[in-house]
Amino acid sequence: MKFLDQAKVYLKSGNGGAGCLSFRREKYIEYGGPDGGNGGKGGDIIFEAADNLNTLIDYRYQQHYFAKNGRPGAGRNRTGADGEDMILRVPVGTQILAEDKETILADLAQVGQKLVFLKGGDGGFGNLYFKSSVNQAPRKIIPGWPGQEREVWLRLKLIADAGLIGLPNAGKSTFLASCTQAKPKIADYPFTTLSPNLGVVRIGDRGSKKHAGVDFVLADIPGLIEGAHEGQGLGDRFLGHVERTKVMLHLVDGTAEDVVANYKTIRAELKAYGHNLARKPEIIALNKCDALTPDEIKKKAAALKKASRKEIHVISAVARKGVDEVLQLMVKKIYGDNEE
Repeated sequence: MKFLDQAKVYLKSGNGGAGCLSFRREKYIEYGGPDGGNGGKGGDIIFEAADNLNTLIDYRYQQHYFAKNGRPGAGRNRTGADGEDMILRVPVGTQILAEDKETILADLAQVGQKLVFLKGGDGGFGNLYFKSSVNQAPRKIIPGWPGQEREVWLRLKLIADAGLIGLPNAGKSTFLASCTQAKPKIADYPFTTLSPNLGVVRIGDRGSKKHAGVDFVLADIPGLIEGAHEGQGLGDRFLGHVERTKVMLHLVDGTAEDVVANYKTIRAELKAYGHNLARKPEIIALNKCDALTPDEIKKKAAALKKASRKEIHVISAVARKGVDEVLQLMVKKIYGDNEE
């Protein structure tokens, strides 16, 4: 299934049903009086966060959603039926934005969370409603109130505990595949992943004592290149998926000629994107160390440490060297050092 993380939809709740103008006319009943019933309420537009969805692809092929109108009232004081609600199921982590794509109207971050986004119109009053001691035979009715309508953007931000960032071919997909059951595309030629991938890291499977049984969700964020914030390549649209994470693992390709320049490129894109991404806890790993000599590893790790002023972890995702140590460090950042 194709991954889609944003879509524009038009929504309209149902109109209320009209009230009924009716009088009771039966044989041998001289003064029947008014008996027009009220109209039914229009259906609501309701959003529901579902845990078995991970894309907004359904909203690409259908952009207009209408709740049912309430039915009009009838004689014999019969109230019209309420209109059926329109329930829109979206992935957990979906945000509802105004047309400007900036104003957040709602954030569905919990499984099963429901939100009545647009309320249906109330039903109108029949003439029985207006009967009084001074007006025994009213002919007044009120039509139903109109429903609400609005165009909104749906934007999905994946719920992940940690995010993988780095230039294309830094080994993010390989790292994800090495520590989770995810099956991202991996090949021996240069290419970039076109959509985010999620995987569940099970620390208990690696014999950890301190964090035995701890799981966390890891997201591989693709498309980051120099100029991404200006729309180059895939742009920086997928960076929104790491806004909710508690830690970022920054992979640097150890086989690159200038690892410092590669690191600074990603840091510049994070700062340009904003949303405090540049301030999130970051773990830096020099990847593909299996293809380097000890002297090359030492030299590049030292240069990277000087530029970042952070500890550099030397790993090989394909050979699974140093991977467990990095995962343990990520768990500490996610759950805290006192996690038992």
